[in-house]
Amino acid sequence: MQNEEISKYLNEAENHLRNELLPFWTNRMIDERNGGYITHFDRDGLDTGEDEKSLIAQSRSVYTLSSAHRAGYGDGALAGMAKHGVNFMIDKMWDKEYGGFYWMMDRKGNVQVDKKILYGLSFAIYSLSEYTLATGDTHGREYAEKTFDLIQKNCTDTYFGGYFEMFDRNWSLAGPGSKGGDRKTLDVHMHLMEAFTTLFECSNNELHRRKLLEDIEILLNRIMHPRYKTGIPQYFPNWKIAPQIKFDIIWGWDRFSEEGEKDNSTDNTCYGHNAEFAWLLIHALKILGVKNDNYQKLLAEIFEHTIDNGIDKKYGGVFVEGPHSGGVYDMEKEFWQQAEIMIGALDAYLMFGKEKFWDAYKNVHRFVFDKVINHKVGEWFPLLTREGKPIWDHMSHSWKVNYHTVRAMIQSIERLKKIS
Repeated sequence: MQNEEISKYLNEAENHLRNELLPFWTNRMIDERNGGYITHFDRDGLDTGEDEKSLIAQSRSVYTLSSAHRAGYGDGALAGMAKHGVNFMIDKMWDKEYGGFYWMMDRKGNVQVDKKILYGLSFAIYSLSEYTLATGDTHGREYAEKTFDLIQKNCTDTYFGGYFEMFDRNWSLAGPGSKGGDRKTLDVHMHLMEAFTTLFECSNNELHRRKLLEDIEILLNRIMHPRYKTGIPQYFPNWKIAPQIKFDIIWGWDRFSEEGEKDNSTDNTCYGHNAEFAWLLIHALKILGVKNDNYQKLLAEIFEHTIDNGIDKKYGGVFVEGPHSGGVYDMEKEFWQQAEIMIGALDAYLMFGKEKFWDAYKNVHRFVFDKVINHKVGEWFPLLTREGKPIWDHMSHSWKVNYHTVRAMIQSIERLKKIS
């Protein structure tokens, strides 16, 4: 590896972040009239007019602006933009009677869906903690801690461990099946790990530390495949593997329009999730002050499996998913898997020094910069064919906002600088 090669990728990433990606958002996301953020944009970056503000999109946007400010971008302006979103979340989205954040509002801040969904609440904790770390404004930490306390009180499964995920407004557990009350997921427990990590970094509270360690143990001993160390998507409350189904409240499975079970519903793992879990675990151990020596074998297995099976060596980029034993079911390319494997491949190279991990990063970086980024406006296409032709061409909606793309650039830049 030559420094010249590293510099090329670093310069591309910094240019994209500073001159394309961040300006895309800062120039169009602030809703001056109603508060919060506008998050629905078409291929040309034009507002689609969708009359909704979701907890996911609002909280992820707070995280994005806060993390970019914390990383030194924006010349101070991003802090005020982040505060703008925090104010909307607290003033409009917080349930003053039962506590917690509503799932969906309209643009003016009227409640559209009043359910309490743990996936969204995890991002509230994550974003509000990051906001306090970035700005010093303790208002974020206050509501992150309130949300954490409500989750421990209402969502914890004190019998089998882990967390229930779908609730009505008053925290009554939702019904079974597509209502989601009888499911536990990799997705939610992984995002709780990142949320609890950032909350503990912000608070230094021993309870937050203990709950983070507990969640990590659940992920490692319950949710990861015992042989292949790949993520299993859905479980029943007793940790029996459940067929992967589509929920009534969708948080990202909008590619699949049919109700019911997914194809290969009990034997599929997502390569993007596996890489994301690995690098988030490395970060969590760092914040906890725990040496990762005892985790290196596990991390090596996850990274090896992900790179060996998830990277498309012919056309570049990352496949969506495949069976636990290896291989590919879905050869299309989603934007967020590319983002997470860029970070994960760099962490793998920093930890193990294998050229295959650096080669994997180069592969995905090139695919992203040549195929995924819509350089005309600055954001990423959400879904492409295996060869890299856009299937969907919107730049943002409630599930596809700025969190994966901006975070991938900030985190990749940080790691590329370490490597150089």
